[in-house]
Amino acid sequence: MSRVLFSSAHVERLDRNATLPAKFGRLLAQCDFEARFKGKRVAIKMHVGGSIGFYTIHPLFVRMVVDAVRNAGGKPFLTDGSFSTDDAVARGYVPEVVGARVVGAAGEHDRYLYTRETAVEGLPSVDLCGNIVDADALLVLSHGKGHGHTGFGGAVKNIGMGCVSYKTRGAIHALMSGHFHWDSELCSHCEQCVSGCPAGAASFDKEGRFRITEHHCRFCMHCTRSCAEGALTMEQPEEKFRLFQAGMAAVVKEVLKSFEANCAFFINVLMNITPLCDCWGFSTPPLVPDVGILASDDIVSIDQASLDMIRAENLIPGTLPDQLCPPGEEGHLFQRIHGKDPYEQVRQCALAGLGSTAYEVGAVE
Repeated sequence: MSRVLFSSAHVERLDRNATLPAKFGRLLAQCDFEARFKGKRVAIKMHVGGSIGFYTIHPLFVRMVVDAVRNAGGKPFLTDGSFSTDDAVARGYVPEVVGARVVGAAGEHDRYLYTRETAVEGLPSVDLCGNIVDADALLVLSHGKGHGHTGFGGAVKNIGMGCVSYKTRGAIHALMSGHFHWDSELCSHCEQCVSGCPAGAASFDKEGRFRITEHHCRFCMHCTRSCAEGALTMEQPEEKFRLFQAGMAAVVKEVLKSFEANCAFFINVLMNITPLCDCWGFSTPPLVPDVGILASDDIVSIDQASLDMIRAENLIPGTLPDQLCPPGEEGHLFQRIHGKDPYEQVRQCALAGLGSTAYEVGAVE
């Protein structure tokens, strides 16, 4: 059974030592970073967000992680997708604030890559980001939140979508590809689908008909989620959803194979838990009260525990954007919102031998 350290966001008394940053400091002291990171170049993989999004991980916690790695004798650097690093500045992820530079995971132009083969149907190979693979150790610092495609964005998604080239990311999304349907009768031509597409794949032609350029499409479904009228839909067979999650698990396995035992560690920050990924470039209200911060060397256990701690009964009334469907009655909170089982990615990683769904929580007060 894996161990997951946990510091609760709940404040029992009005004392700085009872607040989350102080508890997190004590949690980090129990992580034995010296044994893991001393003398090593440590890639701290995070999602820096974009545009006017503001619910990414607070720079204070990022700085605490950077300082803990450096004080343990490690040489940390922050990293994210090659074309997202400029957005890090807007959220305070600069050396003067967080204590480390932010570098493109696959170089300046997303071209520094290592190709690895996989056994996943429809995904013969993946291109791993060179600056991740070249590091001596990996610390995955994830903002836990909902996700319209995977159901949940935690440590698995941070690696599975964030440590590969943009082309590979599109190929993984394409494992879940289906038939797009545009209802011209319902469409108001507001073009939210166009502005919501991160790849520039959505457009309207001169006759006002909706078009998808499949060469650019990542099948991220931002366009279908953006449509306020329900005019744009995509069929999503359940077997393709499992295949998509298997694709992410395959990436996680290949990335973690790049590091020696004990040289990969995971921290999930369950604060400002929004329904959508930070890649949307804007933020909506958090769905539930802040939970806290978890840490483990088992990627399966930490995401399993994170999901277990985000409970539907804690949904704050009025926080779900009007355009998202009201939550259903069955399953995890994110399954009720997005119609996808967020535990599937955890199960696929467990099947790939990456960790255990059985865990025990070690509370750090």
